[in-house]
Amino acid sequence: MDLSKENAVLAVEVLDLLFRATRHIQQEYEMKLESLSLPFQLSGPRLRLLLVVWRAEKIRMNELASKLGVKPRTVTELVDALERDGVLHRTPDPNDRRATLLHLTEEALNQISRVRSVQMQISDEILQKFSAEQRTQLHALLSKIFEGMEFDFVY
Repeated sequence: MDLSKENAVLAVEVLDLLFRATRHIQQEYEMKLESLSLPFQLSGPRLRLLLVVWRAEKIRMNELASKLGVKPRTVTELVDALERDGVLHRTPDPNDRRATLLHLTEEALNQISRVRSVQMQISDEILQKFSAEQRTQLHALLSKIFEGMEFDFVY
């Protein structure tokens, strides 16, 4: 597909559309997650953090910060709050007594399956007009944004 320069979409237009789509998707997620009546508060950053810990089963705080692409201080504040809410707990790392491992509590593990189910439902609704091939293409295109970045982008 060869677009002449006068017909090409400007980068700013692409990113503006991406930002608007992201806001819409985020609003859908937040509205549906609120309807779950979880026993703890679940914002976007908290959800990302919990899903990284869930996938890892146990993870060091510095590794978590790296995977989230945030400063360790930011992770500490989120972990402190989630620990107060009974969602996470810290245990000493048996391989390095200076390090701490994070684990989800049983309550959090029980709720994650509900959250993941809602995420899948919302995702399917939002992307229902896309074929499987288009979803794969979109995933590949969006992943290119993170190529060469210092942190491991995960969600």
